[in-house]
Amino acid sequence: MGLLDTIFGRTKPVRANLDALFALPSAAVTLQASAGLVPSGKAGVCFKPPAGQPFEEVQKELEQVLATDGAPPVTHVGDRFGYRWILIEGAGIDDIVTRAHVVHSSLEEAGWSTQLLCSVFGFRPGDAADVPDAVSRPLYLVYLAKRGTFYPFAPTGEEQRDSELELRIRSLVGSDLPVEDDLSRWFPLWDLPLDATP
Repeated sequence: MGLLDTIFGRTKPVRANLDALFALPSAAVTLQASAGLVPSGKAGVCFKPPAGQPFEEVQKELEQVLATDGAPPVTHVGDRFGYRWILIEGAGIDDIVTRAHVVHSSLEEAGWSTQLLCSVFGFRPGDAADVPDAVSRPLYLVYLAKRGTFYPFAPTGEEQRDSELELRIRSLVGSDLPVEDDLSRWFPLWDLPLDATP
């Protein structure tokens, strides 16, 4: 950043820290062992397309890159806030993380790195008969692209969340993931177009 940027209060765009995504598989093991939660096989990448840039071209490129034998198709949806969601599925958490990384990288290469908001990974209750404090509802791990950190999001109903469960999950995965320390950045994602049920 130059002197004029400092004087005029301009900041350099922050690039997404994609390496943090690869910590998710170890956190998934911890969540299964300690909370009875298993990956849902679904994730979503959220971003705001810049005005005037054709999303259709990037969409086609993403579909070609992610089109592998037997892979589910990529879904694109918008939300009421004007953001776009790229919904992906995979056979396991490693596959989901790889596919999310490809989406992030592709959007960065298209020049949209500053438009990336977050990625969301679904978890659902699994067969947890041997887990004493098993969680009985789906929840999400949200990856903040520009900060390279995660936070748990546990919606319970229409614009309601289980903050106590979120804090419990933070303590469980804190040694596996870079967890967001600033709780004010644990944004609720109401109307999330990602279903964590199987």
